[in-house]
Amino acid sequence: MSASGNVAAVDLGATSGRVIVGYVGADTLETETVARFANDPVHAGDGLHWNLVGMYGSVLGGLREAFRSTPEIASIGVDSWAVDYGLLRRGRLLGEPFHYRDERTARGVETVHARFPHAELFERNGLQFLPFNSLYQLAAEDPEVLAFADTALLVPDLIGYWLTGVARAEQTNASTTGLLRVLQAAWDDGLVSALGLPRGILPPLIAPGETLAPLRADVAASIDAAAGTPVTAVGSHDTASAVVAVPMQADAAAYISCGTWGLVGVEVDHLVLTRAALEANFTNEGGVDGRVRLLHNVMGLWVLSEAVRQWERREGHRIDLPTLLDAAREAEGVVFDVNDPRFLAPGDMTPRIDAWCAEHDLAAPRTRAEYTRSIVESLAQAFADAVATAARLGRVDVRTIHIVGGGALNELLCQRTAYRSGMPVLAGPVEATALGNVLVQARAAGFVSGSLESLRDLVARTHEPRRYEPRAGA
Repeated sequence: MSASGNVAAVDLGATSGRVIVGYVGADTLETETVARFANDPVHAGDGLHWNLVGMYGSVLGGLREAFRSTPEIASIGVDSWAVDYGLLRRGRLLGEPFHYRDERTARGVETVHARFPHAELFERNGLQFLPFNSLYQLAAEDPEVLAFADTALLVPDLIGYWLTGVARAEQTNASTTGLLRVLQAAWDDGLVSALGLPRGILPPLIAPGETLAPLRADVAASIDAAAGTPVTAVGSHDTASAVVAVPMQADAAAYISCGTWGLVGVEVDHLVLTRAALEANFTNEGGVDGRVRLLHNVMGLWVLSEAVRQWERREGHRIDLPTLLDAAREAEGVVFDVNDPRFLAPGDMTPRIDAWCAEHDLAAPRTRAEYTRSIVESLAQAFADAVATAARLGRVDVRTIHIVGGGALNELLCQRTAYRSGMPVLAGPVEATALGNVLVQARAAGFVSGSLESLRDLVARTHEPRRYEPRAGA
């Protein structure tokens, strides 16, 4: 094992992307963000799309800066959000990928559930019902476009293909599509065929830690990288990477990867395909090293960010979030169901909160601070409920909750989650996704070794979390 070394992590989120250089050794885990760029969806005539070609240009620019600042980079890894994909024919992208919040997914749900009710799908793929899972999106595709395509690649796999020329489907992200047969960890050919989807468009699977391929020669030259620099498969679903870097004891803790979404769950070594898991709408997603992420998707900070965005649009100036959260500490709030489907689509959240409150005979918030407090309290309650259910379903004796990602910076949310769950919350690291990406690459490159527990121990020794006790005060 080498003493230490550098890798580059491409971390693509639903609102922004980053390129981060990680320096890793037996007692060292350091990162530097060398590029940040926006990820803004585009409304086209046929729906809501990602500007993925533009994002790829930003990725290349970020990697160029990474190699300029740190020439000896041993590997590149890519992670992103799940379920969205690009269709290709002979290597050419057939239009920008649809956004998972596009309304077309509704007709895909109808098409799939006419053949396979959710309960039957759960037996095959182990996933909670989410109307935007890839199988529903594929079922909503224009049949002529789908028939013309010869390859479908999830977002990080597509970036990897453009970097290397090799098409593979990384397993943790493939597990979110609904098309993976969980008991065999292979594409479900029977389901694909029954839905009339072309089986040939699904590429071979690759596991985290395996080498995808070296950079294409022209790509390496364009970013000033050494010839032959490998692209390494990581936990390309961002939550899979984030869970790698949660400094937890998996047999006694729950995690919340909190950003646009709140992914709340436990890590187990077996699938949980019980009737109780189905009824609780929990999901079994692939983790690094064959672990299972038993979790529930909570709407997350999306609700707050959309509310703030609409306030800013109406008033014509930026709103300082820390100041808003300080005001929310002193405000009253109402608890509403943040998982209600009405909160999924982009747009103004406050009338939707008002409508939910009216339907449930509750007084709606009146001020901006009260709306903010209500959103935070509702998220905290949803997190606490999901943790309790995850512990029960996974038979994990949860005594601590770890919050990682951007939500770890929200002191009010962390404190209220501790209070509502009755457990201490450990917040951080904020950059867990990038750290998990870096660690899987570093282990593959020989800079560190050992199990996920060893990697988490390194995180714990280098990134001390902030502790919140379950007290009543905000």
